[in-house]
Amino acid sequence: MNRKILIVTGDGGESYETLYAVHRFQEEGDTPVIAAPSKRRLNLVMHDFEPGWDTYVERPGYCLASDLTIQDVAVEDYDAILLLGGRAPEYLRNHELLLELVREFDRQGKWVFAICHGIQILVTAGLAANRNLTAYEHVRTEIEMGGGKYSTQQAVRDKNIVTGQTWQSHPEFYREVFACLKESELVEK
Repeated sequence: MNRKILIVTGDGGESYETLYAVHRFQEEGDTPVIAAPSKRRLNLVMHDFEPGWDTYVERPGYCLASDLTIQDVAVEDYDAILLLGGRAPEYLRNHELLLELVREFDRQGKWVFAICHGIQILVTAGLAANRNLTAYEHVRTEIEMGGGKYSTQQAVRDKNIVTGQTWQSHPEFYREVFACLKESELVEK
């Protein structure tokens, strides 16, 4: 409890994944902090499936203000990082400072959580190699090209990295996330 969790998203981030994460961490007494490329109100989206479509559709979702910029993040201030999905990872995975932050969380042995398309950031940061990961099924090729092994499980833990498939995986993903955070608390005591 009273942990500080860095949540990374941006315009086009999945609305439900973002709000669920913020509220879930708050329920546990933790402090979620939203980081994005700029400090402002973010335009989030909703992805869903429609009959007759081969892929998901995207609609405007809720908006949420970021608390700080990626540039202002100090890894030592946080217990974990969460990389959310949606369309935002398409451009966030090209943000070199973010990639270095994710690598630094990993180097320090801190928890690295990612869900849905957020795994694209993990892969680009070079953290997929020799790891078991899950993600939205169409990210499978990226995981495998990054040297990782794709799992069809809803949530997967591999050392200090926990990944989830989609927002539909929230129950399994957050059970694993909070088990990991609780494990850290027990080690610290």
